Amino acid sequence: MIGSGEITNETKDFAQLSPLNLAFVGDAVFSLLVRTRLVAGCNQSAHRHNKAATEHVCAVGQSINYYTLLPYLSDKELSIIKRGRNANPSQKAKNASFAEYRNATGLEALFGYLYLNGENERMMELFNICWSVKVNDEK
Repeated sequence: MIGSGEITNETKDFAQLSPLNLAFVGDAVFSLLVRTRLVAGCNQSAHRHNKAATEHVCAVGQSINYYTLLPYLSDKELSIIKRGRNANPSQKAKNASFAEYRNATGLEALFGYLYLNGENERMMELFNICWSVKVNDEK
């Protein structure tokens, strides 16, 4: 994956961004990671891949991943994920509780932060932990 430095030619302290801006980027990053893993895993129809992706890229699944990652996070990462969780999103969750939606926002903020900082190795390490969780079994 590329980092923001390759896109903007700027170095920035991304921890200072709004947690909702980090989540905005992290939502796309997490979705891309899930879709890439699904397509690389097997050659199925796009419909089947989409159905499988929605189990991971939804507030309920991401909330489960939020709690799964907590013991693995550094102090800085913990700060980012909690800032994301505590942000006040302007939308409401459609198929999840308010708490699950906030946890999902925290997870997305963390992935957005790691991506923007070019911390791809760490991002993949945490994504692999998320991927190992069977979110549909825990709903």
